[in-house]
Amino acid sequence: MVRSLALAHGQDVTDTLAAVGHEFAAATAVTRVDEAPDGTVTYATEVHDGWDIGGVANGGYLLALVGRALVEFTGRPPLTVTGHYLKPGLPGPANVTVTPVRLGRRLATVTASLRRGDDELIRVLATCGAASDEPAVLVDGAPPALPPYEACAPTPRGDEPPFPGLNDRLANRLRPGDDGFRTGAVSGRAELAGWFAFADEAPIDEVALLLAADAFAPPIFNLTGAPGWVPTVELTVHVRARPAPGPLRARFHTHFVDGGLLSEDAELWDSTGHLVAQSRQLALTPRP
Repeated sequence: MVRSLALAHGQDVTDTLAAVGHEFAAATAVTRVDEAPDGTVTYATEVHDGWDIGGVANGGYLLALVGRALVEFTGRPPLTVTGHYLKPGLPGPANVTVTPVRLGRRLATVTASLRRGDDELIRVLATCGAASDEPAVLVDGAPPALPPYEACAPTPRGDEPPFPGLNDRLANRLRPGDDGFRTGAVSGRAELAGWFAFADEAPIDEVALLLAADAFAPPIFNLTGAPGWVPTVELTVHVRARPAPGPLRARFHTHFVDGGLLSEDAELWDSTGHLVAQSRQLALTPRP
C-alpha cells in the first residue's frame, strides 16, 4: 500500500537508492521480512564492520541505515530525520522496524527503531518527502571557501592510529589548517570544513547525506586539541535536495559547550553551490 501511494505521485523508491555495487549501498541494504497488523514493517539488515570509530559504528552511518528502511517503507526520500542514540552500535545482524504515523499525499511521517538482538541502538522520528522545486526566496549563506578537492590533503587511513575505520570507506579532505588537531597545532576555532566523498566514488544520494552530516571529526577538536570519543546523544538532519554529482562541500562548527554537552551544526553544499542538507547534533564533551 505504501509503495503504491508513492508511485501514484511519481516517485519510484528506486530513484532514491544508491547505485548497486557500491560499498555504502551494500552496508545500508535492508530486506523486508514482516508486517504487523498496525502497519509496522520489519526489515532485516546488518551493522557492517568498517563504518566505525574505535569499533563502534559511526552515528551518521546508523542513521543512514535506518534512512534506507524509511525510503523502502515510504517510497520517498528522507526530508527530516531525528535520531536518539541509546546504545553503541556494534557489528552484526540487526533489524529496523518502521511504524506509520501519518501517510499524506506529499509527506509521510513515521517512527523507526534499529535493534541488534535485544538492544535498541537508535530511535528515530522522520518525515519523508522530496522538497519542492520552487525557487529560493532567501539564501543567507554560502558554501565554505575551499581549495580544489585535489589540493586538499587526504584523510589518514583507518589503520593509522588513532584514525577511525570509517576513513577507509570515505575520501574526505579537510581545508588546510583545519587538520591541526592531529598534530597539536589547533586553529583555536571550533570549526572545520572540507570535502565529502566516498572512496569508491559512489554517488551521494539523500540517504548518504545522513552519513555525511556526521562523517567528519568533531570541530571541538580544533579548540581543545585533544581528540577523544564524542558520544552522540541526538542528531537531526534536514535534507534540502538531492545532490548534484561530485564531492560535497561541508562546514561544521560548535558555538556552545556547557554542562558536559556540546552542539554541532553542519551545512552540506553540492558541486553546483546548492545547499543540500543541514544538521544539528547534541553530544557529550570529548572523553579519553
